[in-house]
Amino acid sequence: MKAIGIILAGGNSSRMQGLTSRRAIAAMPVAGSYRAVDFALSNMTNSHIQKVAVLTQYSSRSLHEHLNSSKWWDFGRKQGGLYLFAPTITQENGFWYRGTADALYQNMDFLQNSHEPYVVIASGDGIYKLDYNQVINAHIESLADITVVTTELPAGMDNSRFGTVVTDEENRIVSFEEKPLQSETRMVSTGIYVIRRRLLMDLLEKTIRDNNFDFVSGVLTRYKNQKKICAFKMDGYWSNIATVEDYFRTNMDFLNKEVRDYFFKQYPDIYSKVDDLPPAKFNPSAVVRNSLVSSGSIVDGTVENSVIFKKVYIGNNVTIKNSIILNDVQISDGAYIENCIVESRGTISAGSRYVGEGEICIVDEKVDRY
Repeated sequence: MKAIGIILAGGNSSRMQGLTSRRAIAAMPVAGSYRAVDFALSNMTNSHIQKVAVLTQYSSRSLHEHLNSSKWWDFGRKQGGLYLFAPTITQENGFWYRGTADALYQNMDFLQNSHEPYVVIASGDGIYKLDYNQVINAHIESLADITVVTTELPAGMDNSRFGTVVTDEENRIVSFEEKPLQSETRMVSTGIYVIRRRLLMDLLEKTIRDNNFDFVSGVLTRYKNQKKICAFKMDGYWSNIATVEDYFRTNMDFLNKEVRDYFFKQYPDIYSKVDDLPPAKFNPSAVVRNSLVSSGSIVDGTVENSVIFKKVYIGNNVTIKNSIILNDVQISDGAYIENCIVESRGTISAGSRYVGEGEICIVDEKVDRY
């Protein structure tokens, strides 16, 4: 095999507010029955990358539980497999991961013990489909040292939280600016990279030696003029869910038939851990319009333009509009919810009213059964 895979899944974001207080961004539920990390893992196995490491750190319990069996993504094999690497405190190392470069460096033995010539590095919070072999082949053909997968943001989408990229006529990156205050270019990095394994090890050694622990600033920006860093433009759907607004928008995108068909009816497939749950049940009083309702849920009320995750109970005379209800939520009779994200394992009291006015309202009714 040409490459090994590394998925960076240890991050957190203050822009996710309370949604990531109990889970990493890569463990965020998406599209009713999936987690964000499923998309990168599915792309790995669909690209026939058989050896993949997932680097976890922040609030990683739910992520580890989700990844406790590699069979769902077809990594249960004698050669290769799925590896989970959390930071380990030892006599030689007393640090948690201090950045993306440091996370890679602390797992240098995974790189050293591998034999594949290339490494595909991906973020665990991207929602997309991509054949990484196309990127590897373009990387080889262009004689690049590093290839950065890019995409063009739609007009109107804020690009200030991404790394913006400017390329020349040969797709070589001539400008890379991380999270600019202002930038006219709509081309941004997706956080997906291809690099030779031995070169990565060498660059990580130099970067950490200089006390720089971030992959973007320590490698991409630092070596932009010394190494040949090229862009590979990805077509098709791509979204990053590191803010409340983008997380909400991404889930709502799956109410669009074209987006659903692209991910779930067009080859290759997206895989996830499958729970042994009955199909959703719609009682006679239920009214459901343009919504996703996942397995194990029971609906008695009205649901419009919403995404309902697993094991949700929606009581009588309940109205849910333009909202996301995460896993295992009990919504009692007469509640009204609009423009909201309801956190998992909560109970909404009878007659409650939650409406997001001008921005998405996060409803987190914690109960002891979490």
